[in-house]
Amino acid sequence: MIVDKIKKRETKNLKAKKSTIDIPIGKWIKCEACKEILYRESVRENLNICPNCGHYFRMHVGKRLELMIDEGTYQRFDWKLETTNPLELEDYPKKLNLLREKTGLEEAVACGTGKIHGEEVVICIMDSGFLMGSMGAVVGEKITRSIEEAIKRKLPLVLFSVSGGARMQEGIISLMQMAKTTAALTKLDEAGLLYISVLTDPTYGGVTASFASLGDIILAEPGAMIGFAGQRVIEQTIGEKLPDGFQTAEFLLEHGFIDKIVERKDLKDTIAKLVKMHKGGK
Repeated sequence: MIVDKIKKRETKNLKAKKSTIDIPIGKWIKCEACKEILYRESVRENLNICPNCGHYFRMHVGKRLELMIDEGTYQRFDWKLETTNPLELEDYPKKLNLLREKTGLEEAVACGTGKIHGEEVVICIMDSGFLMGSMGAVVGEKITRSIEEAIKRKLPLVLFSVSGGARMQEGIISLMQMAKTTAALTKLDEAGLLYISVLTDPTYGGVTASFASLGDIILAEPGAMIGFAGQRVIEQTIGEKLPDGFQTAEFLLEHGFIDKIVERKDLKDTIAKLVKMHKGGK
């Protein structure tokens, strides 16, 4: 019958040939903004910025140090602090171990000293790849100790924030880090030392409500999302419609919350100039 011939023809035409194209896994990434498929190495070479639309990807601690610190000058603080499990959650230690293997980091912040165009600073860099840069007891303690080292060595402090806020797996202990870091920054201010806070995407929650917002100078990367809670939560709480983009770095600059938006390629030069100016140099 004619129908049988059509069915046979369709079956024959639908037989898929085995593809001989070999596409390596992990070599390509998709831009969240323009949806373009990008070669990962090209994005890395472009300072983790989309070459198509200029969208800023998040940066690993190692890449950020490479960008900011003079080669061979970084000295990591080796405090050997161990993250505990105060709420005795079954999966929390397992998750921490997996993240350490995946990211090569012990915790969500790396702290040490280094030189930025010859100017020595204490530098702390948070990493979104480690539990979204959430602030637990060890993160708070590392930042507090870094502030104390800056006071002891009479050095400026530079802190790159990226965080979803306080770490819920550590309950109220994570919230205590807000007060602890704030108290330490008060001592830094009394010592007359410079604190430069750099806000990257995203900076939220208890981090925004504490040390991220207390810089003598607050810088931000273009397009960074900055706030305490999400837009929907705020709208439900206050019962009002909020303007679009009210938590972007550009909106916050316009309303005086931050001092300057600096492109990633200019951050090192800008921070070095600010440090020199604070010292009274030209």
